[in-house]
Amino acid sequence: MAKITETREERLARLLEKANSLPLRPGVYIMKNASGEVIYVGKSRKLKNRVSQYFQNSEKNIKTKKMVAAVQEFDFFLCDTEMEALTLENVLIKEHYPRYNINLKDSKSYPYIKVTTGEEYPRLVVTRTRGADRAKYFGPYSGVSVAYNIVDTLCKTLGIPNCKRVFPRDIGKERPCIYYQIGQCMGVCRKGSAKEEYDAAISAALRVLGGDFALAKDELEKRMYHCAEIENFEAAAKCRDSIAALEKISERQKVVSSPKAEQDVVALYSDDKCSVISVFYVRGGMLVDKGEYVFSADEILSDEDIPSFLCGLYSTREYIPREILLYNDTDGESAEALATLLSEKAGRKISVHRPLRGELKKLCEMVYDNAAEKAAKFAQASERDNKMLAKLAALLALPDPPHRIEAYDISNLGREHITAGMIVAENGKLKKKDYRSFSIRTTDGIDDYGAMRETLSRRLAHLADEEGSFSHRPDLILLDGGAGHVGTVRTLLHELGVSIPVYGMVKDEHHKTRALTDGERDISIAREQSVFVFIYGLQEEVHRYAVSRMDSAKRKTLKRSMLEEVPGIGPAKAKKYLKAAGSLTAIKGADIGKFAEWGIPERDAAAIIAYFHKEQESNT
Repeated sequence: MAKITETREERLARLLEKANSLPLRPGVYIMKNASGEVIYVGKSRKLKNRVSQYFQNSEKNIKTKKMVAAVQEFDFFLCDTEMEALTLENVLIKEHYPRYNINLKDSKSYPYIKVTTGEEYPRLVVTRTRGADRAKYFGPYSGVSVAYNIVDTLCKTLGIPNCKRVFPRDIGKERPCIYYQIGQCMGVCRKGSAKEEYDAAISAALRVLGGDFALAKDELEKRMYHCAEIENFEAAAKCRDSIAALEKISERQKVVSSPKAEQDVVALYSDDKCSVISVFYVRGGMLVDKGEYVFSADEILSDEDIPSFLCGLYSTREYIPREILLYNDTDGESAEALATLLSEKAGRKISVHRPLRGELKKLCEMVYDNAAEKAAKFAQASERDNKMLAKLAALLALPDPPHRIEAYDISNLGREHITAGMIVAENGKLKKKDYRSFSIRTTDGIDDYGAMRETLSRRLAHLADEEGSFSHRPDLILLDGGAGHVGTVRTLLHELGVSIPVYGMVKDEHHKTRALTDGERDISIAREQSVFVFIYGLQEEVHRYAVSRMDSAKRKTLKRSMLEEVPGIGPAKAKKYLKAAGSLTAIKGADIGKFAEWGIPERDAAAIIAYFHKEQESNT
């Protein structure tokens, strides 16, 4: 490690000399700061050319300038091929989470719509995994709500049951529900319902999910005419209504490519404020979904980073289309390396290329325009949030706008289940993954001040953590309470030697946010509408969160601890028996025979019956 005392010019000259000694081979480079922390990982098919560019006296964007200014040393790994470099780059990014690399922040699996075609009466269900079964899968979709909305629309449009009844087992067992009465279900549960009608609806759903509205419409029209010929006018009318509904759905779908096209179209827009990657998912020639990924001004993203981004994207998605279209000018070798990696993952050939003319180029341009529009909206929203935070800082006489704000509230049910909720807002936006709740342990009885002191004491004990959400120091602490709460927490901060601004969110007689208090005076926020709306939203959200966590703790105790009071029944058995019976009420009213059906041993069943029988006697 070089001496920190060297000048900026000396540091850049040293790093450039080292970079110029690198070979013209594929590889991965790692940039480190003065503390030895990895701040950026990149790859190149010619290491010398790429790395030396950082330290030359050439024009660079703001993000790259900030990164280079922090680089004290770099390391590198030589690779035989660009595919090896791409793979290693992704491994190192996941290992170090460098500050200046883009972070998808999205390790979830994506939802699919599954049609259980292996069953006698196929169902439409939403799932996050693709199984090796006889079902057909469509997607993946950008969110669960998108998938559920499609399933709901198809079921109501085509009359497919969307209830928990199982067919043919439940046919004729119960009366049709309200959805049959209002014409949103064909009523398969009725005795004598036509299996052919159900099969036709499922066939149409499969066509629609595959993007083939025309064929689905043709099939329904043929069935409509057939039903009319045999004078089954009720079934013909249902086909007619389904055709009309399908036409409305197809009008909302944008046809963007050839009827057989199955493509993901990717475009990057980047400026000094943010970067946005937009992905359009085209199935059957129609745009069925899209994903938008926004990256901060500190995250370095250029055309050559697209392959790395796509490696991360498809690592969380089970399905990869046969063709990936790129708007940006990614070099051919990188695109080829990406195609090879994705082909190995998919088990079939995947094409990755950049169209240079024709309709596919126009499609890529449309995706780029979408990314640019998203970036403009993000910049506008960020500017509004920055102005609001600046106004808040001015009202509270803070030296800088608060980047990270933590808000706290206490909720309890009498003397039990005392729970504290903590929510977080960063740059004016709620950061739900950093929410935390605390079960109060040391406070005896109803003591909001004591509970708040315990909560902040436990939270602030983690300020020295090297990682995790608690390692981030809040710029402002807000408490759902008045001067007493503020005084309690300020005393704690003084004892800990921690300096963080603390204010209470004061409510009026209607339980609405009125002002902020520093413990001695109230600071009105009514005249600053943006600040008022923000603080009001924080106070409502932290109250909602604290109550929900307390309620969850209460329900958990009520459902389980009562059964655990039975001699010989521990937490594991209580959980198993509740799952088998479905509810505590069912267990209370059960006899030995019922317990045997649930698979509960006779000894435990007798103990449970005796316990609840004794309880009933004591209550009478």
